[in-house]
Amino acid sequence: MKHALNRRHFMLSTAALGSTVVLSACGGGSDDVEARRNLVDLAASKPELSVFVEAVSAAGLTDTLKGTGPFTVFAPNNDAFTALLGELGVTKDALFADKPTLTAVLKYHVLNRLVPRADIPSGKAIEPIGGGFFKIDKVGDAYNVTDGRNRVSHVVSTDSFALNGVLHVVDGVLLQPNKDIVETAQATPSLSTLVAAVVAAGLVDTLKGTGPFTVFAPTNDAFAALLTELGVTQDALLADKALLTKVLTYHVLPARVLKAEIPFDTPVATVQGSAIQINPSFKITDQRARVSQITAPDVFATNGVVHVIDKVLLPN
Repeated sequence: MKHALNRRHFMLSTAALGSTVVLSACGGGSDDVEARRNLVDLAASKPELSVFVEAVSAAGLTDTLKGTGPFTVFAPNNDAFTALLGELGVTKDALFADKPTLTAVLKYHVLNRLVPRADIPSGKAIEPIGGGFFKIDKVGDAYNVTDGRNRVSHVVSTDSFALNGVLHVVDGVLLQPNKDIVETAQATPSLSTLVAAVVAAGLVDTLKGTGPFTVFAPTNDAFAALLTELGVTQDALLADKALLTKVLTYHVLPARVLKAEIPFDTPVATVQGSAIQINPSFKITDQRARVSQITAPDVFATNGVVHVIDKVLLPN
């Protein structure tokens, strides 16, 4: 009997040791406790996410985020919601009462796949279940999030694992884009000549279309330099619809290509038909061997992305 008890004690001790090893491999006991919860219960255990949990309930998304998943949730903390209310000029009650808007906003923070910190695709488009896209740039040890309205927030904690996914905490509420490419250009004073050219060429409806598009947008200074280079006036250029259309469509790609997704030193076909080539310094060489620089990349719109450039590109 004594030998049997000793053997049983040895087996229990070994099992306990094995459990300790497993827990250590998973990152410790606290991670194991988190892993026994779904994402909603995990968020509810974090005081700084109390408003987020309340918002999930108000939007009717609790069952969804308790589902099988896996999901990745970028959960805004309480300070993020406070800042959003001030930005929008609304009360929490008013925001939570607008269920369609609240639901759309929250779904913009959820991915239908597991993306731990180590797998975040730095600088590339991330598509949430609510539609649209955003990006996360890894800068040193920091992770900066740019949403569809080109607002920047930060990932403040990562890799809280639950049974049905992983939760990262962000310090800003992400918002989907609300301007198309034309509206984005119209809201940018340095692109007013480009807007006038798009109107003159009859391309407004095209660039308001579904897309997605990538537009290399020359600044007003770039157009001024082009007029000098060609020896023409702006009125003359805008009146030549055929030439204007050829030039403008040479600045458009028939796909969304963020800065981090640009294929370097490879001919890239434009909507016009001719190709451009971009090097690792983000200099663009056109068909006439003229070189332009991307000066402001990744300006997001509902139907694509705009990269601002400092010279008008010309096809042959």
